[in-house]
Amino acid sequence: MPAFGTLIVREEGAVLFAEIAAPPMNLLGPELVRDLVTLIQWAEADDAFQVLVFKSADPDYFISHVDVTRIKEYREEAAKLTGEASISSLFRHLSASRLVTIAQIEGRVRAAGSEFVLACDMRFAARESAIFSQPESGLGQNPGGGGIQHLARLMGRGRALEVMLSAEDYDAELAERYGWVNRALPASALGDFVRSLAHRIARFPTAGRMVVKDRVNAIALAPVEDFRRDSDLFLENVRDPETQSRIEAAMKRGFQTREAEKGMARMLGDLPID
Repeated sequence: MPAFGTLIVREEGAVLFAEIAAPPMNLLGPELVRDLVTLIQWAEADDAFQVLVFKSADPDYFISHVDVTRIKEYREEAAKLTGEASISSLFRHLSASRLVTIAQIEGRVRAAGSEFVLACDMRFAARESAIFSQPESGLGQNPGGGGIQHLARLMGRGRALEVMLSAEDYDAELAERYGWVNRALPASALGDFVRSLAHRIARFPTAGRMVVKDRVNAIALAPVEDFRRDSDLFLENVRDPETQSRIEAAMKRGFQTREAEKGMARMLGDLPID
């Protein structure tokens, strides 16, 4: 097994469990992206592995969002898998992978964190603790990692626009109702449910599993060009002076710090209007 700095990986037969452990708040920075690239490459290269389950070692944060101070660095790490300096291409690769991927969500998944779990094939959330958000518009940006493509298909136009334009937090029950996740389950039952499902899927013939995933992707997974366009727009918008001003104002209020981001929706709503 490769060495990982931000993932705790264990094998259970044909199922891999990857626990995200990137203190202080599981930001998606270059170290975590590097480990995700290594894990995906390693798992895809070994036919013994069929299902990959992601969860978090942090009860408050699954993946918070990208580290906005290290955008160039994490994009360069993503390019090592796909050849494109973009996490949207990394996430889309995961969606198209032969591996079946499941996100077991406890804590906050916002922005690229939400886009990462949306790239997984299935999502199951702890009813008591999972919180979802696409907060980019609060900073003058757009979701650039596939959120637009996935949410519009999963929720429909109206709910997708509500989610992305409100920059609000959504609890697990509402996320389930909107189609953001497959199911919201009690935290006490979540781990056993996901583990049982992962092993059940892994026991079935590979050929059938691959055909089903390929055909569903042909219907529901947006073309590479659409992911690329969203990524390019994100990069353009993050350089915009108004966006930079709002990021700076958010930083002064604790953006990218563990305690302040527990109330990110409120923080974004309180940012000054130029």
